[in-house]
Amino acid sequence: MPREFEWQEETLGSEDFYREDIEDLLQEGAWKEGFNEWTEYTNLDEEHVRIVSDLGLFQAFDFYWDPTEDRLRFDAPMISDDWRERNATESLDSSTVSMIDGELDDLGRAVQEVLEGYLERNDEASDYGWGEETYSKREE
Repeated sequence: MPREFEWQEETLGSEDFYREDIEDLLQEGAWKEGFNEWTEYTNLDEEHVRIVSDLGLFQAFDFYWDPTEDRLRFDAPMISDDWRERNATESLDSSTVSMIDGELDDLGRAVQEVLEGYLERNDEASDYGWGEETYSKREE
């Protein structure tokens, strides 16, 4: 199995509401919990997981608060279009690449659901400003 989630910090703009808070929640266990849930039903075998890990795709997920839609979102990485030319992926066929991309999207959804649960608990325990009710009241 791959190493635990390692957040890759990106340049933060003013539109990146709560990115640090989301990063903290991922590191506190949301990533691991969502990942473990996903491993129970994923169609990826050990070789596929190793390929995804070797390509750094687990670390390339991006979870963020979208202020336009007022909700938590994620961007799942995909195997690059030049996969046929790469040593790590040259043994794959296009249907396997598509399956892996779909499984990565499923992983993002699983982690997103766990994160939403963490955010709801944090919203109840503090005045983070998470969730529709509190976030909508935030003045910008």
